Amino acid sequence: MSLTLYQHPLASFCWKVLIALYENGTPFEARLVDLGNEAERAAFLKLTPMGKMPVLRDEARDRTIPETSIIIEYLDTHYPGPKRLIPAEPELALRTRLSDRFFDLYVQEPMQKIVGDELRPEGKRDPHGVAQARAALRSAYAFLEQEMATRRWAMGDDFTLADCAAAPALFYADKVVAIGEERPNTAAYLSRLMARPSFARVLEEAKPYFHMFPGKRE
Repeated sequence: MSLTLYQHPLASFCWKVLIALYENGTPFEARLVDLGNEAERAAFLKLTPMGKMPVLRDEARDRTIPETSIIIEYLDTHYPGPKRLIPAEPELALRTRLSDRFFDLYVQEPMQKIVGDELRPEGKRDPHGVAQARAALRSAYAFLEQEMATRRWAMGDDFTLADCAAAPALFYADKVVAIGEERPNTAAYLSRLMARPSFARVLEEAKPYFHMFPGKRE
């Protein structure tokens, strides 16, 4: 098999790429990376010195591709399926990439700050930074609530790269800062994402690992 995705089934950014792969039924091998294992860690760092997951390895083209948005764009270009995740029309493609960055930077990033702080030892935590991250999530929710008032998916009628980013970001963000009934458009969007077969499959595969999630809802 040409494509191998190095990943962990609980990692939100890994989910983003898995959703894209499942959307188009792209054949690939999923390889679990245990960074706590010295030999596995050394092998992974040899493949990608930054040591961040996920990473896609394409043996057929002798390419190693990091970064989720780039991986999905690479798949769209070199392993296209029936569903384009980045629209062909340039202006719509630009807006799709912008929406993708919104979910990565303004939902994923503050969510990971909150979750990461739970993993810190006592005396090393950052309550001020966590408070800022929670406020950032509320601001992102407020923006998204307006955006999703008339849309089914992030860009309208078509499921795209932006939705691949939104699904894991919102799923985990809701665990630490509840979207709540006061944001019905955002809550309904998350429900649609969770019902999407590609994301439902990701969630099912992740179930055995959910007990490891350290985040606490405010």
